[in-house]
Amino acid sequence: MRKWLVWLTWIPASAGMTLVAQAAQVRAADGGAMSVPLPGAAAGDAARGRAIVANRQVGLCLLCHTGPIPEERFQGDLAPDLAGAGDRSTAAQLRQRLVDAGSMNPATIMPSYYKTDGLEKVGANFKGKTILTAQQIEDVVAYLQTLRAQPGAAP
Repeated sequence: MRKWLVWLTWIPASAGMTLVAQAAQVRAADGGAMSVPLPGAAAGDAARGRAIVANRQVGLCLLCHTGPIPEERFQGDLAPDLAGAGDRSTAAQLRQRLVDAGSMNPATIMPSYYKTDGLEKVGANFKGKTILTAQQIEDVVAYLQTLRAQPGAAP
């Protein structure tokens, strides 16, 4: 099972491939945080982000996570529930986790959706390509920021 999850890190984004070096520049310019959008990306769109999270051919998020997307069956339980993600994490933290999950938790099985270096056994046609584009990352961050705990519920 673990080998299969690692394979997910090699699925390319569909268009507009960019390098993780741009994300590193954002982090460096932002004092180590990722509170500004990735280079070349506009402000995120939550509706597009929800579609990416729900899409099993693009984001693959529901393979491991459960989320407040009732029309999608067979959601994962390997990772935290996405409900309340906007309460638990800032946009910068969510962006960092999506860009390079291993930088926040070296033992994570979550793929780094915007990383191209430091990967092992990457097929030649996937080298230098990211899973999601910078814009897709921003859209997912925008969606996750909308996921707040219900009033009266513990975050």
